[in-house]
Amino acid sequence: RVELIDGTLVEKAAPTAEHSSAQSGIDRTVGYRFDRKPGGRWPGGWWFFVELDVQFGLEVFRPDVCGFRRERLQMKPAGRPVTVAPDWVCEILSPSTSKTDRVEKLQTYFAGGVPHYWLVDPLAGSLEVFRRTDLAYALVQSAHRGQCLRPEPFDVLEFSVDELLGDDAEGDEA
Repeated sequence: RVELIDGTLVEKAAPTAEHSSAQSGIDRTVGYRFDRKPGGRWPGGWWFFVELDVQFGLEVFRPDVCGFRRERLQMKPAGRPVTVAPDWVCEILSPSTSKTDRVEKLQTYFAGGVPHYWLVDPLAGSLEVFRRTDLAYALVQSAHRGQCLRPEPFDVLEFSVDELLGDDAEGDEA
């Protein structure tokens, strides 16, 4: 469980229960509806991955969750590391990774052309949604527990922040 950041192998800490819950909540909530062919009950149109090694130049990161639009990649990415930048990356913050996720990874994902970047903080109970612009990532949405939002690039559906963080769903509509 390492990443290559600025030429240095950096060990990724083992996930806490909160981190693991958020990671599975995002994959279960967003992935369930989008990690499929387009059409049918859910929008689909994406390939989703958890802890996939992705190479950006000389660096190799392992995003907590990432996705590739099927319209851009007809075949599911294979091998290790994947050398194609994802269309969406979600990093789950922890006290030991917050600085890296907010600075080094944000800068590398921006330079690598990743259009959408999410930061999830399970301890604060928040989600920050960033969109790539010509100059930098712009914070386009933020929400916390108890709120719902339509986060880019999955804004055709509304999601509860609680459910994204891995908390129990309010109903059985999923």
